[in-house]
Amino acid sequence: MTTMKLDSSARVTSTLVLLKIGAMKKYAFIACLLLLLGTAFAQDDDLSKLKFVVIKDYNGKPIRNASVVLHPVAKNGKQERGGIQLKCDPEGKASYDGVPYGKVRVQVLMPGFQTFGEDYDIDKPEMEITIKLKRPVEQYSIYTDNKNDVKGDPPPPEPKKEDAKPTKDKPQ
Repeated sequence: MTTMKLDSSARVTSTLVLLKIGAMKKYAFIACLLLLLGTAFAQDDDLSKLKFVVIKDYNGKPIRNASVVLHPVAKNGKQERGGIQLKCDPEGKASYDGVPYGKVRVQVLMPGFQTFGEDYDIDKPEMEITIKLKRPVEQYSIYTDNKNDVKGDPPPPEPKKEDAKPTKDKPQ
């Protein structure tokens, strides 16, 4: 094992370098900690808790297991990538904490009901949104006419009235 002999000035210099490195690590750690805390506090102001209540339009009863889908919306109005899906509980309620402020597209899907979709501007720390789902209505088709004929088929012929045939009772 080889040993190096250092004079007193080299020992003092190496000790100072080690102290500076230790102090720099400590300051870097404190700076990172302050940055993380600042980011955490800044995000609390920009996030909202959304509460949803999904009910039937015709009687106001809750709809359980409805799917509530949230999509972020860009400033140009187009839906951005990503999103989150929530399921309603037996009382028709769902909630999500941590939605960023701005526009959010809400879609609600449930078999046996019309799909709901609307954009909301999230600007409060807590918002409750009530959604009324409607039953499906008869769909309009260009292939049917007023008599519900399918694919433009000609309407069935009118029933023929009895031809005026001479009968024994009525002479002509």
